[in-house]
Amino acid sequence: MNDRPELRRSLIGRVGEVAALTRSIGSACTGAPALVLVEGPAGIGKTALVEQALEAHRDRAGGRAPRVLRVTGVAWESNLPLGVADQLVRACGNGTGDGTFLPDPTSPDAVLGTSRILLRQWTTAQETEPLVVIVDDAHWADAESLRAIRSTVRRMSNERVLVLLIARDEPYELYDMRRAHEELPLSALRTLEFLDGCQDAAVRPGPLTAKGVRRLAYEVHGLTLDLPAARHLCRHTLGNPRHLTQLLRELPPETWHDWRPELPAPARYAAAVRHRLAQCGESTRRLVQACSVLGDDASLAEATELAGVADALPAVDEARVAGLLTATIDPGHAQLSFTHPLVRAAVLTDIPLTHRAELHHRAVEVTTDRGSRLAHRVAATSTADDALADELDTYAAEHALAGEWSTVADTLVRASRLSTVRAVREDRLLRAVDAMIGAGDVPQATAFAAELESFPADILRGAVLGYLAIMRGRPAEADAFLAQAWERCESARHTELMARICQRRVLHALGRFDGRDLVAWARRAVELADPDDPSAIESQAVLGLGLATMGRPEEALAAYETAAAELPGGAQSQRFQLGRGWVDIALDAPEDARRRLEAAVPTGYRMGSTRISLWAQGWLARTQFTLGAWPEALETVQRAAVHLAEVRIELCRPLVHWTGAQIHALRGDWEAAEHHVGEAHAAPHHYEVMLIPSCVARAQVAEARGDYERVVEALSPLVHLPQRLSVDEPGFWPWPDVYANALVMTGRLDEADAFLAPHEDLAGRRARRSAMGRLGLARGRLTAARGDIDTARKEFEQALAHLDHLPLPYDRARVNFAYGQTLRRAGKRREADTVLKNARDAYAALGARTYVERCDRELKAGGLHTARLTPGLARLTPQEQAVARLVADGATNQHAALELFISVKTVQYHLTHVYSKLGIRSRSELAARFREMSAQDRPSSGSSVDPGAVH
Repeated sequence: MNDRPELRRSLIGRVGEVAALTRSIGSACTGAPALVLVEGPAGIGKTALVEQALEAHRDRAGGRAPRVLRVTGVAWESNLPLGVADQLVRACGNGTGDGTFLPDPTSPDAVLGTSRILLRQWTTAQETEPLVVIVDDAHWADAESLRAIRSTVRRMSNERVLVLLIARDEPYELYDMRRAHEELPLSALRTLEFLDGCQDAAVRPGPLTAKGVRRLAYEVHGLTLDLPAARHLCRHTLGNPRHLTQLLRELPPETWHDWRPELPAPARYAAAVRHRLAQCGESTRRLVQACSVLGDDASLAEATELAGVADALPAVDEARVAGLLTATIDPGHAQLSFTHPLVRAAVLTDIPLTHRAELHHRAVEVTTDRGSRLAHRVAATSTADDALADELDTYAAEHALAGEWSTVADTLVRASRLSTVRAVREDRLLRAVDAMIGAGDVPQATAFAAELESFPADILRGAVLGYLAIMRGRPAEADAFLAQAWERCESARHTELMARICQRRVLHALGRFDGRDLVAWARRAVELADPDDPSAIESQAVLGLGLATMGRPEEALAAYETAAAELPGGAQSQRFQLGRGWVDIALDAPEDARRRLEAAVPTGYRMGSTRISLWAQGWLARTQFTLGAWPEALETVQRAAVHLAEVRIELCRPLVHWTGAQIHALRGDWEAAEHHVGEAHAAPHHYEVMLIPSCVARAQVAEARGDYERVVEALSPLVHLPQRLSVDEPGFWPWPDVYANALVMTGRLDEADAFLAPHEDLAGRRARRSAMGRLGLARGRLTAARGDIDTARKEFEQALAHLDHLPLPYDRARVNFAYGQTLRRAGKRREADTVLKNARDAYAALGARTYVERCDRELKAGGLHTARLTPGLARLTPQEQAVARLVADGATNQHAALELFISVKTVQYHLTHVYSKLGIRSRSELAARFREMSAQDRPSSGSSVDPGAVH
C-alpha cells in the first residue's frame, strides 16, 4: 500500500473500485484496448484510485509497469480546440519535438487527422510496453481532443493501450454559473455530452461509509470515532474523503465526543461559499441565510417570510446560479435545498451568533410544525431552561404513544441538556437512550452506555441497560440488570416501570426462545401497563407467538384475533404483523406469512421499529426461501444486512444471514456462503435465538458440501441446550431432520433412532405436515440403512404425501433426492431414475446447482443413461465411474461414500477395480488420467438442462 497519506485516505473503502480498474488495466495490457471514464465529485479520490490501480497491476505483473502518458485539462484552455490532443502528441514524443504537427483545428477533418497521429504514436509506443494514457480533469478538456481520443481507441484491435479519463461530475464546480442566466459555452456542452456517452465504461468511486470514516480517522489521523460520530460526519460531508480529512485535521479531538456536534465546513470550502454568497445581492444573501437556519428542505414561503424578502423568485434564481440552492417547485408547494450539506454549514456558521439567535426566534413564529418550533427555541437558547425542557419532555411523551422512538430520543436528549437538576437530567437521558434502542439506534445508545453506567443504580437505569444488553445479544448481562431493576420495584409506586421491565423480560424470553417465560411475562406486562402504552402493545403482539411455541396454536391465533380488533394505528401494527407472520411460518401457511411479513418490513411512513423490521426481513427471507423465491430472498438478505451493519442489533444478525448462507451453498457459491456463515456466527453464551440460526446455517452449508460429520458437529450445541421445549416445537426451527439425517449418513443409526422418535411423535401430535415430511426423509434413510427397503419406500412416499399441496419445492426436492439415492443403493435403478429426475428438475428450477450436479452423479451411477465413453472409462461400471470421478476430484474415501450413499469398504472395493482396469496405482495418477480425458469423459446425464447454467 502506498505510504502517502493523501492516497491512503482516498483509498479506504475502495477495494471494489481498485479491483475493477486493475482488471481494466490488465485486460488492456494483454491486447484489449479500451477507454474508461473515472468519474466523481471533487475530492472523492479519483486520481488516487488510478494511482493505486496502476500500483496493484504492477504488483501482479511482478514489478513490470506500463508506460504512462499523463496530461491535464485546465479551465482556461477548455475552449482551445485540440489543446489536450496537442499535449498528448508532445508527451508521446517526450517533449523533443519530433516534427509531428496537428492539423489546423478549423479544418473539417481536424479530429480525424489528429486521431491518425495519435494512433500512429500509440501503436508504436505499445510495441515495447503497454501504454496507459491518463487525461486528468477531463471535464476541462476540449471536445475535439476527446473525440480524437475516442476515434483512436475505436480504430485499435489488439493494441495494448488503455485510456483513462478522470473527470468531475459536479456542474457547479465545473463552470462559473454566476454570470446571470448565461448559457454554458458550446465547447463545455460538447464535453459534457462526450462524457455522458462514456457511462457504459465508467468507474465511480462512491462515498465512504461510516465504517470507512472510522478507519480513515484512525489510520490517517489517529482518532478513534464511535459509530454515531462517524455517521454524523459521513452525512455532513457526503462521505467525501477530502472534506472528511480537512475537518478531522481542523477540529479539536473533543468535538467527536459530543452528541451530534454542529460541524462547520472545511476552511477552504467555507471561504469559497463565502465568496459566492458575497457576490450575490442583499435579498439573495438574506434568503440563503434564512434557509440555513430553517434547515433541510425549507419551504419557499417560510424562507421568504423569515428573510423578509418581498419578491423571492429573483433571489432564488440568483442562489441557484451561484450554486448555493436548488429548488423543487410543485403546484402549491415549493422547497429550497442546499446543493451540499457543507454549503449550509458554511452559511450557517458564518452568521454572527446574535443574529443567528434572532433568526431562530423569528423562525418560531414562521414555521407551523410544533417539533420545528421547539427545535428553533432550543437552537436560540444558550443556557439551561427548565420550562423549555419540560415542554420537550411533554412532546416526547406524545410521540412515545405512537412508538415514534427516533423523535422521542432526539427530543429527550435536548431536554436533558436544558435541565438544571441532575436527577431530572439523568432521568431524561436514560429515557432518551431507551427510545434510541426502541428506534434501533443501538450504536448511539452504546455510545451513551458508559455515561449511564456512572449513574446511581435505580430501576430505570437497570431497565435501560438491560434493554441495551438484549439488543447486543448479551443474555447474562441483560438478566442481571433486569433482575436488579425488578427487585427495586414497589408495585404501588412503580407500575409503569414494572410494565416496562416486563416488556424487556418478554424480549429476553424471546431471545432465549422460552415460550413459558415469554407468555408469563407478556401477560404480566399487559396487566400492568396502560392498554395504549407501547410496552403493553408489544407484549400483546408477542403473546400469540409465545403460545404457539408452547404447542397451543389455537390459543395463539385467538390471541391475535382479539389483539387485532383492539390494535391502534401507526407503528404498533408492525409488531402484530411480525408476530403473526412468524406463527404462520410454523403453522405451514408460508404464503400468509409472506404477506404479513412484507407489511412488517417498512419503517419510513409509519415510523416503525428498526428492530421489528429486521426481524421481519429475516423471517421474510426464510419464507421466500421456503416458497422457492430465492432471488427475492437474497435481495431481502442483502437489504437487511446493509441496514444491520448500520444499526448493529446483534440479536437479529444470525437470522438475517442464515438464509444467505444456505442459498449460496446450494448454488455452489462457497465463498459467499462462508461469508454469511461468518456473519451469522454466535456462541453458546449468546441468546438461543442467535445460536440456533447460526448453527443451522453452518450445518446446511456443510450438508451442501456432503460433509455430514461437520453437520453433526455444527448442530451439537442445539442438542445440548439445557432448555429445548420451545426450540423443538415443530415448524419453528428446521434443524432436527438435518441432524438426524447426518447421524444416519455417518453410521450412527441407534443414535438417530433415539433422536428422531420424540420429534416424530411431537410433529404427529401437532399435525405439522412440513415437519413430518422433513423428518420422514431421515426416517426413510434410517430404515433403508437397516436393510428394510420396502418400509423405507413407504416412509419416503409418506413424507412426500405430507408435503403434497404445500408450496415447499425445496423440501420436496430434498426428500426425492434422498429417496432416489436410497433406491439406487438398493439396486432399484429404474425407480431411482424416475425419483432422481424429479429431484433434479426441482433443484434446477430453484437454481440449486450443487444438488443438480449430485443428481447427475447419481443418475450416472445408476447406469441407465450411460453415454458413449472413451475406451478407458468404457471398461468401468457406472458405480466405478462415479467413485472414480469423485476421487479424481479430490474426495476422500469417506466423502465419496457419503456422497454416493455407500460404505467406505465399497468405495475401496471399487477403487481397486478402477486402478486395475485403468492400469494405474495412485489417486494422483487417477486425477491425471481424468484431466487428460476430461473433454470426453464427462458426459451429460441426458437432461436438456445444463446444470452449469442454472442460477
